Amino acid sequence: MAHPTLVIDNLQYANWSQKIFQQMNEGGVSAVHVTIAYHEQFRETVANMKAWNLWFEQFPDLIFQGFDAKDVERAREEGRTAIFFGFQNPSPMEDDIGLIEILHRLGGRFMQLSYNNQSFLATGCYEDEDPGITRFGKQAIAEMNRVGMVIDMSHSAERSTLEAIELSTRPIAITHANPHAWHPALRNKSDAVLKALTQAGGMLGFSLYPHHLKGGTDCTLESFCGAIADAAQAYGAEHLGIGSDLCQDQPDSVVTWMRNGRWSKETDYGEGSASNAGFPPQPGWFRDNRDFGNISKGLVNVGFSEKEIAGIMGENWLRFYRQAFSPI
Repeated sequence: MAHPTLVIDNLQYANWSQKIFQQMNEGGVSAVHVTIAYHEQFRETVANMKAWNLWFEQFPDLIFQGFDAKDVERAREEGRTAIFFGFQNPSPMEDDIGLIEILHRLGGRFMQLSYNNQSFLATGCYEDEDPGITRFGKQAIAEMNRVGMVIDMSHSAERSTLEAIELSTRPIAITHANPHAWHPALRNKSDAVLKALTQAGGMLGFSLYPHHLKGGTDCTLESFCGAIADAAQAYGAEHLGIGSDLCQDQPDSVVTWMRNGRWSKETDYGEGSASNAGFPPQPGWFRDNRDFGNISKGLVNVGFSEKEIAGIMGENWLRFYRQAFSPI
């Protein structure tokens, strides 16, 4: 049965379970972009896809793999959730540009050009220097454009992000981040980046990860929705959506994997201090997939129209999916 409001969450990295899939269903979430690689190489990423295939087989009444925008519409009609694969690092393509097309055929639809560190392609936001997109990165952008894999710059540094926007012949995405002007976290994005992104037709997914929120766990719904309202006035509501970065039920040890990968023997806590190295509690108004309705109500209270709210909650991402996922 179709839900009245289309809900798309364009980034989650939960500790997946039947409980979470059921909560997606109860929350009317028609599509979720899920992270299936942080630092994994190609073969390890394929192993993660195998794990997802088992979930699709076990819970077909709740989830199925999404490949294009039509799958979102199908999920909405059937009361299920379409799962779209994405990578928070280009490590799954290793040093082989030919693997981009293979990953797309396997269902990969988003790939960050860098996580927090320098990659073969671009610079991460924790590096001291940002030399921009590399020679390999320019070739990878062209190939991603060709096959229909979205360039995601959520964790990338300023110059690299601006260059990726300019180099890409298709709109790119920042799937999970917030405006730096609202909350000056290192991962949040400058006005210059957000202007360039949206003027090129790209999308910003607002993050609900507490380190990205003004006030952290204590961030109010009014403050969060007010930040979306300010961004809509500055960049246009049609370029905004949700990318919650929900890491539900993950053990704190997973933060070490996210931050360290295999490159460091020391714990790089990144967002958050050593005394708060684990996952911070979510705000009370957004604990899991059943709480998207709270965001809709909050958007009403800050003055958005019904059409604008429908866009932010899912229709804007659906339009982007229609443009982005097919080969040229």
